[in-house]
Amino acid sequence: MDLSPVKNGVPIINAVDVTYSLEVAGEPLHILKGVSLRVDPAEVVAIVGPSGSGKTSLLMLLAGLERATSGRVMVGGQDLSQIGEDDLARFRRKSLGIVFQSFHLIPSLTALDNVALALEIASPELSMKEVRAAAAATLAAVGLGQRLDHRPTALSGGEQQRVGLARAMVTNPPLLLADEPTGNLDQETGALVMDLMFDLARKRGTAVVMITHDPGLAKRADRALTMMQGELTEAAAAH
Repeated sequence: MDLSPVKNGVPIINAVDVTYSLEVAGEPLHILKGVSLRVDPAEVVAIVGPSGSGKTSLLMLLAGLERATSGRVMVGGQDLSQIGEDDLARFRRKSLGIVFQSFHLIPSLTALDNVALALEIASPELSMKEVRAAAAATLAAVGLGQRLDHRPTALSGGEQQRVGLARAMVTNPPLLLADEPTGNLDQETGALVMDLMFDLARKRGTAVVMITHDPGLAKRADRALTMMQGELTEAAAAH
């Protein structure tokens, strides 16, 4: 199976009429209601909306971490509903970068080793020298070239999130999913991290789907969408 999402003329994301429901106390809870979303390669899309509106659930479906109840979720031309769990895991490792609100770093590993581990898993054909060189270069790209040997407890929150960004981008994924990436940071630090994320993604031609509560941040995207009560609509033009 060809798991590469880079194909000419194919959107990086093409979700069509997607629903997602859970059963709660024997009753269906409808979280997403007929959501459709197209994202082109290298496009940056922001999704805004109140808590509980379904934003994170949509991101989970796009990452293949949950399955849609109905509809179709295509990522790079692959229908995620048609991919088995093993292939789906390989697809995520090669094709997706994910930045979370919480940093999720491995506390016993240095910044370099946290980033290198992601690339080592995604590209086992690379030598350890190649892996560590790529990890170091990506950390340098987010301003942490002098912090390679520091463990997470020796890093500030902003530095930890930059390690998380480097980990997500070290594989040069075609798609980056970011779930409230500045939610645990102060405004100034968050702005720095987002500058780095936008810069790195655009330099590498990575498409970005970002969830945020910050309307100012959403305006920096190519498009801003609004999620309300499980329905996704186009917001005012970002530019």
